[in-house]
Amino acid sequence: MTVKKLSLTKAPPDHSLYPQIDPISIDALTDHIAQALTNTPALRHVWVSGEVSSASFHPSGIYFTLKDPKGKASVPAVVWKTQVPELEEKPQVGQQILAFGKISVYAPHGKYQFQVQQILALGEGLQALRLQRLKQQLLAEGLFDLERKQPLPVHPMTIAVVTAPTAAAWGDIQRVLLSRYPGVKVLLSPATVQGAAAPKSIAQAIDRVVIDGRAEVLILARGGGATEDLSCFDSEVVARAVAKCEIPVVTGIGHERDESLADLAADVRLATPTAAASIVVPALADLVEEHVTRVDRLRVAMQRAITSGTA
Repeated sequence: MTVKKLSLTKAPPDHSLYPQIDPISIDALTDHIAQALTNTPALRHVWVSGEVSSASFHPSGIYFTLKDPKGKASVPAVVWKTQVPELEEKPQVGQQILAFGKISVYAPHGKYQFQVQQILALGEGLQALRLQRLKQQLLAEGLFDLERKQPLPVHPMTIAVVTAPTAAAWGDIQRVLLSRYPGVKVLLSPATVQGAAAPKSIAQAIDRVVIDGRAEVLILARGGGATEDLSCFDSEVVARAVAKCEIPVVTGIGHERDESLADLAADVRLATPTAAASIVVPALADLVEEHVTRVDRLRVAMQRAITSGTA
C-alpha cells in the first residue's frame, strides 16, 4: 500500500484576485463615510422616535443614547450647548421622545451620531408640533390680526350661543344674560363640543347663526374639561369659521391652558362661559345707576342756569 504524504505548505496567494493596491488613509475613509451619510437627503432632516437609555449633561452639550424600545438597536445622540435653550424637552433616562436632527460622523471615534436640534415628548409632543405649525399658518394668513377684530355692540338685543344644549354652560349663559339684561333675546345654535364630530358641528352651528341674521353677537362656549376634550377648539375648521363670522364672536371656553385657535380667532376671548355672557351685555343695575347720575347732573346744570339767569 502506498501512503501519500500531505504537504502543509500554503499555496502562494493569487494576486490576480485583488485589485491594484491603492490604500487610503483612515481620515479619507471616514470622510467617505461622512459624505455618504450627509449626502443622503433622508438623513439630513429626520425625526426619530426612541427611548432615552442614558444621558449626560456637559458644558459642551447634552450627550445621550436613544434606543429602540422594541428592538436592540441604539444610536448615540448629542445636543450642542448653543441648541440646548431651544429644546422643548430635555432628555431624561426612560423617557419616550421624538427627536429632530441630522446624522453626522464623529471622526475621532469613527462612529456616527445623531445631532439633535429639537426634542418633544412622544405623543403629546407630536400633537403639539402639529398644532404649532397650524397656528403659524393661520397667523401668517392674518386670521389672528388685531385689525380684523370686530367691536362688541353696546346694547345688543339678540345674542346667539353656540354650545351643547345639554351642557351646563348653556344654562349658565342664559341665567347671566337674563339677570343682567332682562328682555334680551337668546338664540341657541346647538353643536357637539367634544369628540371627532365636534369641529364640523361647531362650524355648521356658527354658519346657521350668520344665515339666520338676527343675532348681533355670538358666544362660543364650553365648560372646563381635559385637554383632549377641548381639542376641537384647536381645529382648523373651527378657527376659520370663527374668523370669517360676520358678527362679533366671544369665546368662553373653560380651560386653564394656553389660548386655543378659536380663542385667537375670536374678537374677544374670556376664560369661562359665565364671563363671556357677562361681557356681551351691560348690567341693568349699572344702566339704572348711570341714568340716575345723568338726571342728577342735568338737574344741577338746570338749577345753575336758572340761578345765573341764563336759562
